[in-house]
Amino acid sequence: MGSEADVAEEGVEVMTKETLDVVALENQKKQLHQKSVSSENDDEAKTPNVTAPEEKLPIDIILESKPLSNDNAVSAKPHIPSVSASAVLGESFSMPKDTPVCRGVDFSSLPPQTTENEELDALSVIMKSLRHTGFQATNLGMAVEQIQQMRSWRLSQVPFREGVDDAELKPMSLRQRIRARIFFAYTSNQISCGQREVIRFLVQHKMIDVIVTTAGGIEEDLIKCFQPTYMGDFKLNGRELRKQGINRIGNLLVPNKNYCEFEDWVTPLIEKMHQEQDDSWAKWAKEAYGNNGDNSEECRRFVWTPSKFIRRLGLEINNEDSVLYWAAKNDIPVFCPALTDGSVGDMLYFHSYKRPGFVMDIAEDIRAINDLAIRSHATGMIILGGGLIKHHTCNANLMRNGADFSVYINTGQEFDGSDSGASPDEAISWGKIRITAKPVKVCCDATIAFPLIVSQTFAKDVERWKKDVQGTACFVDDAQQLIQKEKEKQREKGIDLVEI
Repeated sequence: MGSEADVAEEGVEVMTKETLDVVALENQKKQLHQKSVSSENDDEAKTPNVTAPEEKLPIDIILESKPLSNDNAVSAKPHIPSVSASAVLGESFSMPKDTPVCRGVDFSSLPPQTTENEELDALSVIMKSLRHTGFQATNLGMAVEQIQQMRSWRLSQVPFREGVDDAELKPMSLRQRIRARIFFAYTSNQISCGQREVIRFLVQHKMIDVIVTTAGGIEEDLIKCFQPTYMGDFKLNGRELRKQGINRIGNLLVPNKNYCEFEDWVTPLIEKMHQEQDDSWAKWAKEAYGNNGDNSEECRRFVWTPSKFIRRLGLEINNEDSVLYWAAKNDIPVFCPALTDGSVGDMLYFHSYKRPGFVMDIAEDIRAINDLAIRSHATGMIILGGGLIKHHTCNANLMRNGADFSVYINTGQEFDGSDSGASPDEAISWGKIRITAKPVKVCCDATIAFPLIVSQTFAKDVERWKKDVQGTACFVDDAQQLIQKEKEKQREKGIDLVEI
């Protein structure tokens, strides 16, 4: 790994209250020095009665600095309410050079694992023992088994039912090519932390088929392409951090500067997409109503949806560390029904003052994700966290009478009736998970559980898995198209047609 990973090695002290003291002290000294220089050039200036201390000052004294105001706002644009620009884009103190950067395990860097050396892997031995350990260890072991089942499922494992199933599904060669479609959902904190690298690994190698996430899961992935997220402490005081322009996510720290750089990148991109929308609509109007009123399907106007918008962001970022980059490159749709609930929403809000009229259609996206569930002979759900992403994923699978395989990883409890804490059994009552399914819920912080699960599933023998899924699809029509393309290639090469 690079230098960023090196600083996060065991033994490196994370950012604490004491290190924040040092940062604040250095910034105060700079301010005092600037005041001193200014006063020397002004005969009438009074000598400052504040002197730089020799010792570290308590953090509460250091942070008696100028609070965020309209004058402190970074990248504030005209026509945007100044109070909003100041609150969202305030300046942040510089992070110490030795502050550890948040970054997760990179499974791509592991040496190839084979069946010969598997038994020598201590982690594999431990993980295999979890199934019979009890409590949540058993659930973790069951989650590994459930994910292996959804990955290895083929329609050929299901007997063909004469008079019930479509005749086109009868050929065994076709049934062997149809696999389960995997829906992968995660909350934004999974991208804020080092889980991002684990998720990127899955998307890079096309190990999942559909993504559902929140607005934070979109923007945090992009922001990390510009600036890192730092390790901090759960106990750092919010008032003190606010004065320094540093945002806390649990024990992670994100300076305001990160969001300012994101704004500088995404603002002109939104403007560009808005112009493309208007150009498309102008062309549509001309073709639809300028040619004898011909309003045909060929004249349909282009409309942005959250998933199209996200795909464009992934293409534009062009950074291999990004989850969205690989999703766009591998044609994996990313659905975000609450795209405006975060920094992206802030930027769209600011844009609306400069140029109203940017439209995003959520109806097209709900049709798209529901159709993906329906056009599947089996589905699996892996859901990290709860709330919106959990419900949206489960609800899509309701449209096909439930998912066949399901793994929940969250710490929510069902006593308050929330969907976040709802058990898989409750989802069965709604038809979101099939009655015949054997879903698993792991009550654990996903940053602990999921990397362990991936180490025993997706990260094992990757190249062999790629060969196994090559030429497979999730729906009969897609599988038939693959077969047809392979036959055409055989004809082009002059090879006698064989059963594919």
